Amino acid sequence: MLHLLVIFATTLLGCFAARAELNWDVGYVYGSRDDFTYRRAIGVNGELPFPPVHVTQGDTLVINVHNSLNVPTSIHVHGLLNNGTNYYDGPDMVTQCGIPPGESFTYVLETKNQFGTFWIHGHTRHQEADGFYTPLIIHSRKQPVIVYDEELHMTFEDWYTGEFYVRQAYIDSLNDARTLTPYYSKALINGYDGNKTAPITFVPGKRYRLRIICMSINNWFKFRIPGHKMTVIEADGVESMPLEVDGLSMGPGQRYSVIVTAHNSAELNYIYNVTSYSRFITDQQGLQPIVYTGLIEYKDGAPTKNIPVLSDDQLVWPEEAQLQAYDKQPRLPVDRQIELT
Repeated sequence: MLHLLVIFATTLLGCFAARAELNWDVGYVYGSRDDFTYRRAIGVNGELPFPPVHVTQGDTLVINVHNSLNVPTSIHVHGLLNNGTNYYDGPDMVTQCGIPPGESFTYVLETKNQFGTFWIHGHTRHQEADGFYTPLIIHSRKQPVIVYDEELHMTFEDWYTGEFYVRQAYIDSLNDARTLTPYYSKALINGYDGNKTAPITFVPGKRYRLRIICMSINNWFKFRIPGHKMTVIEADGVESMPLEVDGLSMGPGQRYSVIVTAHNSAELNYIYNVTSYSRFITDQQGLQPIVYTGLIEYKDGAPTKNIPVLSDDQLVWPEEAQLQAYDKQPRLPVDRQIELT
């Protein structure tokens, strides 16, 4: 009976699957994303940041990539399994050759049974360090762990004054790594300078799903909304049993979905905090770590609630070992044992 149900569910999913096709012209763009340094970066179709991608579970995502850079390029969907199609996985000179300058390549990406929060980024010559990335949201066809009214996404990025190849050339020129002068980064929230990101609007009483993606290269990020609790329902594209936390600590590539319920009153606005830091660069005042703040806006012009600052050890943070998959599967049977001595 279980076998028949699986066949039926798979067939039903195929009946609703669609084909989403995108044309990406990957090229150089110029601008000041951190409101400090005007520099060359990598965008798509002349845009940076370029639009997030939305598909639905079971869909086929087709991305026609044309390379307008002067070096090879490729793309990788962070978290997509690519079972049987690793030639679409993207690592240059590992599962594919890079797309040469002036040439094109088509990626045919099957979402199959996967859904959740992902991101797409360049996977050649660390081009993701120069802006070549965007969120990918694969919407589920089933009811979420906790029903919500609206969803928003937030992205965290580290951003450097120079292109990656310049920083790499400097590091490669050193005879002794102990003489390295650290590169300190700025942080971007939703693609722009962390302190100038547009407010997040909350409507009293509504329940929000925040999809949060750490699209950084080096830095870790801590995220909090003082005065609000967050409930984790997804981690790295896998639904989890609800876990209530005060904040999130995220390394490069990590993704979480959290549920936040807005207060019933619009009398006060609130401040969210994002801390950017590196685990292996020396702290320096004003450079590392850096705290960015943004507005949770219930009402335009309303006063901001003053909430005492608490230390990290007074707060609840999600530990990966605490998270349990929502769709619990039986443990795989063991048919072989290997002893290591």
